[in-house]
This record gives sequence, structure tokens and C-alpha cells, in this order.
Amino acid sequence: MAHDHDHHHGHDHGHDRSQGAHPFQPDLEETPLTHYQAMTQAVGDLLIEKGIITADELRAMLESIDAKSPAAGARMVARAWVDEAFKARMLADVNAAAAELDIDAGGIPIRAVENTPGVHNVIVCTLCSCYPRLLIGLPPDWYKSRAYRSRTVREPRAVLAEFGTTVPDDVEVRVHDSTADLRYMVLPRRPAGTEGWSEEDLAGLVTRDCMIGVSLPKSPEPQPRA
Repeated sequence: MAHDHDHHHGHDHGHDRSQGAHPFQPDLEETPLTHYQAMTQAVGDLLIEKGIITADELRAMLESIDAKSPAAGARMVARAWVDEAFKARMLADVNAAAAELDIDAGGIPIRAVENTPGVHNVIVCTLCSCYPRLLIGLPPDWYKSRAYRSRTVREPRAVLAEFGTTVPDDVEVRVHDSTADLRYMVLPRRPAGTEGWSEEDLAGLVTRDCMIGVSLPKSPEPQPRA
């Protein structure tokens, strides 16, 4: 099981989740800033004070990140399924391949790892929640949870099974640990029965969880015979 523990994180977004339908959530003003939250705020204030960016530019960037969805990553996966040359370029350099489709993947390097008949990949960030947001949207709460971050490294098959993904014993599970300097996304296998499908229809099969590696694209339902 391959993973990398060489982290150089500049933030910490781990969260504990309480049990119950409506867990208590204190107002942000009621809790002290963490070290990294204070550092982030100070850097933002300094950039604005020095005239490097404006407050409006910072707000616009945050809004842009918050608005991202898995659609961009799904487009890339669909193109890779129908274009072997593009898939090779994507596996070599996700950021450059994204630019070919007019997708801004950001400045942090992203590495695509391909599922094959003998290998299943799953992504985690063991120290916080590093994640290719510009390609697959905001990370889900469970991705940031301490349980997922710790258990996925120790018992990946058990964690995958809880998502309904059973990996056969003869398939190797590889866990990839994202860092502040390198992010990962999974290139899932194309489902059987999709021969001749358009890229748009194929992209509709690709979900955020598929690109994290905790689930698989669903095969199309068989059509009833006339």
C-alpha cells in the first residue's frame, strides 16, 4: 500500500463530528482562532496592506473556490476515457492537461492515479484536507474527519467497504497522501456498456467520490428489449 507521509502543510482543517441529527455548532466568534487560522488571516491582511491584492480580489478568489464543483474533473476523466493520447498527457501532468480543456487547475501540482484491473487507488490527506478543489469542488466533511484521515491509511479496504466499495482480494489498494505541495485525483475505470457514449454522457457517470477513490462509476442500467 503506497502512500507518502512527507507533509509540509500550511493549514489544519481537521474536524470532530458530534453524533446526532443536529450536533452543537458554536459560533465562530465563540471559539479562539487556531494558529493556522490566525496566520492565514494575518497573511491576507498583510497582502492587502502592501497593495499586492485588494480585499475585493481576495473575496472574489474565495468565492470562486467555493463555487467549484466536480464537473471540471469529470470532463477530464471523460476525455481520458475516449482519448488515449489525452489520458497519457493527463497522467503525466494534470495541470497542463486541464489547460487543454480551458480548465484552471491552479498552481499546485496535481497527479492523476489510474485505477486498473489490478490496482484501486484512494486519496486521503492524513494531516488536514489537502485536495484538488479547483477540479473536484470542496472536500466533503467526511474527507476532513479524523476517522477517515487515520483509518484510510491503516485499513483502507474496511473504509472502502463502508462506502459500498468492495475491492477483491487480488486487487492491490494504494493509498495516496495529498500534501500542500502535491494533490491527487483518481482516474477511475470506464464502466462496461458505455461504448459509443458521448463525452458529455460519460462525464455524467463521474462523481466526486469516484475521483477520491471511495466509489466507482456506476455501470448503465441495461435497456429493456423491444
